[in-house]
Amino acid sequence: MSLDSDVIVDRRRIRRKLTFWRVAAAVVAIAAVVAVGVIAAAGRGSLATGGSIARVNIEGLIRSDHERVEALERLEKSPAAAVIVHINSPGGTTAGSEQLYDALVRLKAKKPLVVVVEGLAASGGYITAVAADHIIAQQSSLVGSIGVLFQYPNVSELLKTVGVKVEEVKSSPLKAAPNGFEPTSPEARAALDALVKDSYAWFRGLVKERRAMDDALLEKVADGRVFTGRQAIDLKLVDQLGDEKAAVAWLVAEKKIKSELPVRDYKLTPRFGDLTFLRAAASMTLDALGLGAIARRVEQTGVVQAVDRLGLDGMLALRQPAGPN
Repeated sequence: MSLDSDVIVDRRRIRRKLTFWRVAAAVVAIAAVVAVGVIAAAGRGSLATGGSIARVNIEGLIRSDHERVEALERLEKSPAAAVIVHINSPGGTTAGSEQLYDALVRLKAKKPLVVVVEGLAASGGYITAVAADHIIAQQSSLVGSIGVLFQYPNVSELLKTVGVKVEEVKSSPLKAAPNGFEPTSPEARAALDALVKDSYAWFRGLVKERRAMDDALLEKVADGRVFTGRQAIDLKLVDQLGDEKAAVAWLVAEKKIKSELPVRDYKLTPRFGDLTFLRAAASMTLDALGLGAIARRVEQTGVVQAVDRLGLDGMLALRQPAGPN
C-alpha cells in the first residue's frame, strides 16, 4: 500500500471518529439541556421556600389554559402568605379570560391577592385584574378597553374575482354562518350581534359589581377606550398608583402580612414545547458541533408556535387583535 493510500485511509478513519464523537457530544448536550428543562418545568408552580409572597406574571394573549388553572390551584395549597399578580396583557378570548378570572377568585378566597398592572391590562387583561380587591397601576399603564368583538375574514369578493364558488348544503340558514365565503346575511349578522351584546353585558356587569360603579360611571368607562393609570384612578378602574413595592405595602397595611417576607416568583407551568430556552440552547449546541442544518430546523419550530398563539377561537376580549403586544 502506498504512502498516499495510507494517508487517505487514516484521514477517513479520523473523519469517521470525529463524526461519531460530534454526534455523541450532540446527543449528550441535548439530553442535558432537556433534563434541565424537565427539572425547570417540574419546578415551576412551586415556591422555593415557605413564608413568602408569591409573584405571578400574566403576560401576552390570554386563552384557556388548564395547566395554568392547576398551577393556581396548587398555589392555593402552598405556604405562600399572599399573592401579587403582575399583568401585562392586551386580552384574549372571553372564555380564557373568564377561566383565569375564576381561578384567581378562588385563589383570593384562600390568600390575600393584589394586582399590579405593568404596561397594559386591556379587555381580557382587565377581566383578569378585577378578580383582585385591590388594583395598582403605574401612572403610564393602560387599563380598560371594556368591550367584546367578533372578527372574521370575508373573501367572497376575492373568490368572485378569481372565479371560485363554494358550494354547501346545510341543515338551516344560520348553520356555520358567517363562513367568510359569501356575503353575511342580515340574519347571520343579527345572530352575531346578539352574541357580542350578551358577552358585553356580562363584561359590563362584572366591572360594575367588582369595581362598585354606578351606571353613569360605567357608561363613561365601558365604551372600549383605554385609560392611563392616572385617569383610571378617578374612574375607579384602579385603586392606587405604584408598583410592586406599593403592593407589598398594601398587603402589610390591609392584610397584616409581615413586612419582612420576601417576594418570590411562582411561575405558572408552561407546556414543554413552549420552553424557548430549550430551543435556543439546542440550536446553539448543534451549531457548535457543525450540525447547522439541524440547528436551523430547531430554530424554525418557534415560528410554528408563534402562528399557533395567534389562532384565537371564539369571542374576543382583545384590544389589538391584528397585532397583540
